[in-house]
Amino acid sequence: MTQMTWERLLDPARLHDERGVARGETGRSPFHKDHDRIVFAGSFRRLGRKTQVHPLTDNDHIHTRLTHSLEVGCVGRSLGMSVGEELHHRLPAGITPADLGVIVQAACLGHDIGNPPFGHAGEYAIRDWFKRAAVDGSGLLDGLSDMERQDLLTYEGNAQGFRIVTQIEYNQFRGGMRLTGATLGTLLKYPWAVDHGGSRGKFGCYQSELPLLNEVADRLGLLPQGENRWCRHPLAWLVEAADDICYALLDLEDGLEMGILRFEEVADILTQIAGGEPPDYATMREDGVSQRRRIAALRGAAMEQAVKEVTKVFVQHEGELLAGTLQHDLLELCHPDLDWGVKAAKDLARERIFRNERKAKLEIGAYTTLGILLEAFIGAAHELHHTGHSNFKHQRVLALIGENTPLRSWSLYDSYRRMLDFIGGMTDHYAVDLAQEMGGRLKGD
Repeated sequence: MTQMTWERLLDPARLHDERGVARGETGRSPFHKDHDRIVFAGSFRRLGRKTQVHPLTDNDHIHTRLTHSLEVGCVGRSLGMSVGEELHHRLPAGITPADLGVIVQAACLGHDIGNPPFGHAGEYAIRDWFKRAAVDGSGLLDGLSDMERQDLLTYEGNAQGFRIVTQIEYNQFRGGMRLTGATLGTLLKYPWAVDHGGSRGKFGCYQSELPLLNEVADRLGLLPQGENRWCRHPLAWLVEAADDICYALLDLEDGLEMGILRFEEVADILTQIAGGEPPDYATMREDGVSQRRRIAALRGAAMEQAVKEVTKVFVQHEGELLAGTLQHDLLELCHPDLDWGVKAAKDLARERIFRNERKAKLEIGAYTTLGILLEAFIGAAHELHHTGHSNFKHQRVLALIGENTPLRSWSLYDSYRRMLDFIGGMTDHYAVDLAQEMGGRLKGD
């Protein structure tokens, strides 16, 4: 059976690093540098003003994409280190369990870096705008290849994230963040192009970055599963598990914080996942400790149990992971209490939180906001590409792009990608403010 090898999967060489050799520093490995490059990136910092679940909330206790990413990173680091300790005798020379921990942590920090304003609602708004443009007679998609059209019709935050780290941030179109191969592979939850996106439209690479995906896959020895499709890096499964754990459990905390869920129903799910109450929980209850602190204690116990279970399952299925044949999420293979708890948390969020009236109204507003922005920026790029000049309005629109303003010599697809880089990089508040100003609500100085 053909298998991937840890020797290649944990490659410390950097994408397009002109020096050619990845070097660590005292106390800082190449993988720690990956972590730091992501943390100091502007695209990562802007996640602090992007929706996790609840758009434009004034409650400072509610998660943003930034706090979510930081928490996923903590769980991912624990998973990576735990797996590394179990597999230490099979790791390449010079690679420690701490290295696995920081590789997974860095990938977790970057896993949402490509999300547009308003989170998943923003993704759907962009997709739907292009779907309408494809049939409204405007000709905005004329001249694009089938795959380029599909990229636009299926805007995907994971693919945008891969574009940001490999193209946009720091060394623009010269390797981007220049992360190590190991971190890039771990970041790729969906290492395939749009033609393999399936009914959910999940894929990890636009046509513009396909050569880079090929390069990463070849360097790491990811196993091909068809044209423009590879199996996941084994550590990518840990990123997915960390994301699912945090998404499920912390959505419940947010729902409780906003008064959408009751304390008892959240506490019951967390207790089930944790396998019982933590040792000091009864005392906390007797002492009248606040519900917020008690939920935090239950959540900590649940996460600790989840890390133990996922680590055990990963080690048990190492052979399938290296062969690229694993067919189930790691959580599905865990103890039934954990799998049940995560699914129950997601079901509760889907039924009560995602259908919350305030959230629904704001997501409808996100469609209007992004529609105004897309009409302005995509319209400006289309006119410039086809006529070589811009009317006054479009001149002012393009002036907002700055050094990334497209040239007429660029392909239409490349011009649109730059527009989407700009819109996708906006925070929720900036997108709302800019759309309102474009709609005539001028603020002045």
